[in-house]
Amino acid sequence: MQKIQLYIEGQRVDMFDDESVVITQTIKNVKDVGKIFTDFTRTFNLPASKTNNKIFKHYYNYHIQNGFDARTRKPANIELNTLPFTDGRVKLEGVDLKDNKPHTYKITFFGSTVTLTDLVGDDTLSILSSLTSLNKLYDATNIKASLQADPTTNDIIAPLITHTQRLIYNSHNSANTSGNIAYNNGHVHGVLYSELKYAIRLHTIVEAIETQYGITFSNDFFVNTNAPYYNLFMWLHRKKGDVENLSNENQSIVNGFTPEANNTTTQTHLKSNTTLEIYGDPQRYDNITELRFVTSSTVTYSISLQKDGVEVVRFNDVVGNQEIDQFTFDGDYTIYIESSADITFTKIEWYISYEQNVKTYSTGSYLHSDAFTFDITQQIPEIKVIDFLSGLFKMFNLTAFVDDITNEIVVKDLDSFYSGGGSYDVTKYVDVSKSQVNIALPYREINFQHEDTKTFLASIHSQKFGKTWGKSEYTNSEKLDGTIYDIKTPFSQMKYERLVDENASGIGVTTAQVGWFVDDNQESYFGKPLIFYPIRQTSANGIAFLNSPTSQEQLTTYNIPSNSVALTTSASTYNINFYEEVNEYTRETGFTNTLFQAYYSNYITSVFNPTNRITKVSAYLPLRILLNYTLADRFVISGNSYKINSIKTNLKNGKSDIELLNDL
Repeated sequence: MQKIQLYIEGQRVDMFDDESVVITQTIKNVKDVGKIFTDFTRTFNLPASKTNNKIFKHYYNYHIQNGFDARTRKPANIELNTLPFTDGRVKLEGVDLKDNKPHTYKITFFGSTVTLTDLVGDDTLSILSSLTSLNKLYDATNIKASLQADPTTNDIIAPLITHTQRLIYNSHNSANTSGNIAYNNGHVHGVLYSELKYAIRLHTIVEAIETQYGITFSNDFFVNTNAPYYNLFMWLHRKKGDVENLSNENQSIVNGFTPEANNTTTQTHLKSNTTLEIYGDPQRYDNITELRFVTSSTVTYSISLQKDGVEVVRFNDVVGNQEIDQFTFDGDYTIYIESSADITFTKIEWYISYEQNVKTYSTGSYLHSDAFTFDITQQIPEIKVIDFLSGLFKMFNLTAFVDDITNEIVVKDLDSFYSGGGSYDVTKYVDVSKSQVNIALPYREINFQHEDTKTFLASIHSQKFGKTWGKSEYTNSEKLDGTIYDIKTPFSQMKYERLVDENASGIGVTTAQVGWFVDDNQESYFGKPLIFYPIRQTSANGIAFLNSPTSQEQLTTYNIPSNSVALTTSASTYNINFYEEVNEYTRETGFTNTLFQAYYSNYITSVFNPTNRITKVSAYLPLRILLNYTLADRFVISGNSYKINSIKTNLKNGKSDIELLNDL
């Protein structure tokens, strides 16, 4: 028997002598290949001892104020024979009473990775306040600069994707058609700047998530040298059609604060030049806590106070000084000012009083400019943080685990994860009296696709060819028994169009590839968040850019959207289709490194291999293995190597029930 010791928030808890604790670990279980692995236990029991009553603050007594909050999971770790075994979180499920006295606390232990869901909750990407440092004015000058910006060195660009107008190319002198981007000195036509929207690098969003939640992802996959990931951008398309502010007036985020570290006396943290975090007990903030606007201007303005990206207080059409003391506390606060004219504030100031401890955060003199600011947190697509991350994991078949030494969340694609594993010969620890060898494949087909392929050309593709654009339907070219399993990302994927000069005597195929974000009725479309690769064309066929409906200029450098990392297979064959489609730009196949081929094929083809089996054994693994193995390792039994599909270990008696896959 082994000695199990559990610590909750650093406090050692009492345990029943005969209580079993069962830890289950699984990695991309073939029964559910869309899941990311984690450790968990079944609910187990703790005695209602004096120590445990103190830790759980007599949870059974709901009259106790500021008691134990069972709504959230608490940091915990498990030791075996005083040696560290695993870290994670504990959730209190309830208390059993006997004779009206507490007898047993019921808890569940969760592994570290699953706490990411707890951390981000239902937050959407709009909460990522650090992105506001990349805000730009939305006007012809800035859109043109971003349309021509180099995506390798700029995190914000503008691609040739229009939200309403279809673009064509016709160099004939008489082709004075709206949307014609062939430059012609004699006519004013082309792509109007307000048809375009900015886009942001996905890696910048990942970095903002790290900043927002104080976490660190490893650079195994999330790194700037990984072009299939790092070169991806998300189109900043919050609503269909034109870009708009949340109000009809020009709105700016107050960005004049100086970031400061945590102030523990007032439970506040100025996280960036725009965002104040308030995280103390709401009941302990004094009545004089307020937000102050000081100005001698007589210009009318409005105030929008937002918490976690959602407006919680609004003051319309105010003049002069203003004070706000209506807070719900416990969140990240940003301030927006709306006015149709410039207005100068002597200062905008947070005045925080927490248990009579006072702290002020002031902008000093601050100017609100009457200009259309493209606020990224207001224009970024409405998607939950956890869904965004899960989408990346589904795209690239990623795994994650927490490194207990560095506290990083280590993110790797599945092939890289397995390639870093070691090997343990467990032959002599296996109970040979009983084992099973079962079929490994529960599916006859696995489908991979992006959720939204309903924009015009992608819809036409489906109607014309009877197949969803970019979708892979893997069956191993066999008719098998079983169910169909679907893996869908939460993203939109377009089919793009390389423009051809409609002038019969013109240049033929052009260097301009465009996206048209409308539905199959050719109406402006909302859709899911669009991801793509921007590719900068230089010394390209000239296109007409409209600074206004009556003012044009010719551009020979511009960013086109693409589903492939590069425009030639000699440069790269990676793309974000799951199926090898004909490339829109080259009109050829050969871009073979689809998401399926590059990140799923090794695993899925091994699962469909007719020689593959799930082998179930029981073993009594020694501590030197229990404390050191990872799910990337192989177990060797009688000379045969196996991947670990799942392992369930009773920490009390050391018995492990193990599911193994042939190491094909």
